[in-house]
Parts: sequence; structure tokens; C-alpha cells
Amino acid sequence: MTTVTSQEIALFRSQLADDPRAMEALDLIEDCDGDLEDAAMTLAIRAGQEPGMTNSEWLDALARKWRAVICEQEYREDLLNNSFVRMMEHLKTMPTFPKILATPVLIYILKQGVNNFCEPLDSLK
Repeated sequence: MTTVTSQEIALFRSQLADDPRAMEALDLIEDCDGDLEDAAMTLAIRAGQEPGMTNSEWLDALARKWRAVICEQEYREDLLNNSFVRMMEHLKTMPTFPKILATPVLIYILKQGVNNFCEPLDSLK
């Protein structure tokens, strides 16, 4: 289980206050006592997705599916500096990315460590 602290939720709220979807996701994470995977699974079901594996495996698989986009160098620096706004805007331009899940995916990646998450792509260069 990946636990999101109230301080981490507050950091996201301060940056994404103008994004109603992000606020909805953060509210749900808070309602789930910071259980990121549980909140992400609930959001996925609300969005009409049918996750077919355990919560933690499913969120990890979704994040890995979008690794190439999320780890683009121009956005990685922002993430390393705990700045999420540009990446959220970028994900919104992806027609097949489930927008309501952008917040939990980004939190998951930050909790894993941006460089750790992106390392498999770095080794291909």
C-alpha cells in the first residue's frame, strides 16, 4: 500500500487548486485515509475502467504504461522539483490517458522516486 500523507495532499492541493479533477482525486485519497491504490481503483471504476488485478499492481501497471510520456526530460525536472502543473496539463492532452487518474499516477511516481521510475528508460539511451 502506498500511503499519502496529509502534507503531501496539501502540496498537491496548493498547486492544482484550479483543477476540479485533481481536487476530486485528492478528496478521495483523503477519504481513503491516504491509501493511494484504493483511491485510484475507485476512480478507475468511476471512469468506466475495469481493473483486473490487485490495487497496487494495477496502479503500477498504469503508471508504467505511460512511463515514456511521464519521463520526458522537459517534464522530469519539474517532477524532481515537486512541481506538477505542467505534467498535469501535458497528460490532459493525451486522448487515451484517463484524466481522472492523472493525480494518483503522479503521486505514485513521486512516491516511487522519479529517477527510480524513469531509470528503465534511461538505461536504453
